[in-house]
Amino acid sequence: MKTHYLACDLGAESGRLMLGTLEDGRLSLTELHRFPNTPVQDGDSLHWNIAALFDELRAGLRKAAALKVPIASISTDSWGVDYLLYDEAGAEIEPTFHYRDARTADGVKAATAKIGWPEIFAETGLQFLPFNTIFQLAAESPDRLASADLILGVGDAFNHWLSGVARYEESLASTTQLYDPRTRTWSAKLLNTLGLRADMFPPIVPSGSRLGPLRPALAQETGLHGVEVVASCSHDTGAAVAAVPGAGDDWAYLSSGTWSLMGVELARPVINDTVREANFTNEIGYGGSVRFLKNIIGLWMVQESRREWARQGHEFDYVTLARLAAEAPAFASFVDPADPRFVSPGDLPGKIAAFCREHGQPVPDTPGAFVRCILESLALLYRRTLRQIEALTGRRLARLHIVGGGSKNELLNRFAANALQLPVIAGPVEATAAGNSLVQALALGHLPSLAAARDVVRRSFETITVEPADAAVWADAYARFERLIGSKA
Repeated sequence: MKTHYLACDLGAESGRLMLGTLEDGRLSLTELHRFPNTPVQDGDSLHWNIAALFDELRAGLRKAAALKVPIASISTDSWGVDYLLYDEAGAEIEPTFHYRDARTADGVKAATAKIGWPEIFAETGLQFLPFNTIFQLAAESPDRLASADLILGVGDAFNHWLSGVARYEESLASTTQLYDPRTRTWSAKLLNTLGLRADMFPPIVPSGSRLGPLRPALAQETGLHGVEVVASCSHDTGAAVAAVPGAGDDWAYLSSGTWSLMGVELARPVINDTVREANFTNEIGYGGSVRFLKNIIGLWMVQESRREWARQGHEFDYVTLARLAAEAPAFASFVDPADPRFVSPGDLPGKIAAFCREHGQPVPDTPGAFVRCILESLALLYRRTLRQIEALTGRRLARLHIVGGGSKNELLNRFAANALQLPVIAGPVEATAAGNSLVQALALGHLPSLAAARDVVRRSFETITVEPADAAVWADAYARFERLIGSKA
């Protein structure tokens, strides 16, 4: 029997509506509609054009209806931490701020003036990121918060737009730093301390919750009838990890894209001082599993460098940049990708050059050299992070699964295998859309378990295994990288 699902995947650079088709134990994915997601710069403010994204999804729904095939359900996933506010009449309170908006620094100061960082971590088990929802809300104006009747994460706001039902799905709620992963509820302590009204926060529902049918007006407008709305994993990383084709418990995952999210699946959160000092996080995945991971800046550094070169009149596609990086000298210079300067937009190559000068290293002098510096530094940070995961969880890891759009970067995959001295299994590329679709199938009873869903992934998508090589030279490079990190402490 052939069953169709719609997965709306909203990323920080683009969104798309995908058709997932489950048939004979295999999943196929077809892109129906792709659209840009371009932040809006308004003076010093950076925010999202949510109305434009709703319009694009509406256009995608019309394309889905035109297929004239029965569609069982639809669900939206998105990046974490950002949110929409609604007033008492249900209207959106604009703007919806971008997590890279400069206001987050003020939010950190305001929140930690009321409650210390160790207490925040002890309550949530979430790593420190200055743009976590807790800090964004602390940066809000009192007037906006006073007029807010409801808050929803981006993916859940789209599910609300589709169904009319307001729920915060657990994987997305767990990115807010207002969620307690032990009680699986909003933290009353943090809400009270920060003066946030509890009635503004909707009920939290598990991954794979059925919300109800598509709103009648939307069904009529788009011609898409008989479709149920599901809160699958509303956080894109939660969806991607659900589609990791791993088996057993000796593997780690890396969801590779704008961000690199590296971790393991656990049954229970690990919340202690050592985890806090190492800045690891406990997010929630399908079935209440814990995604114990570290959020690492990822291919954003390449993306933002490419944008800067384009502003200077030099256009490069990613294939060309990868080729130029492969041709550049190895291990000439490293950066610490976790340095805060690399998070904000603007002249990434200039920031890399400044970092290299500050630490007595050669400054990259070509786009290829810059990209090689970024990719080698990321791979070495992956090695450091994997060792931390093993120490903090007591697990011995035998392989790394890289999923998401970044898994197409063959050079980074090779660097990662060599840096970790472990096999790297790359793919599926479309892990987020696959996980979104498969969790819908689980919610509707079309698959019996997450293990069965991962069997579907293994049967459906090609993966490439990269074996490690050059152990000695990468060990020397790692020793240099560790000295560099230590010199910054």
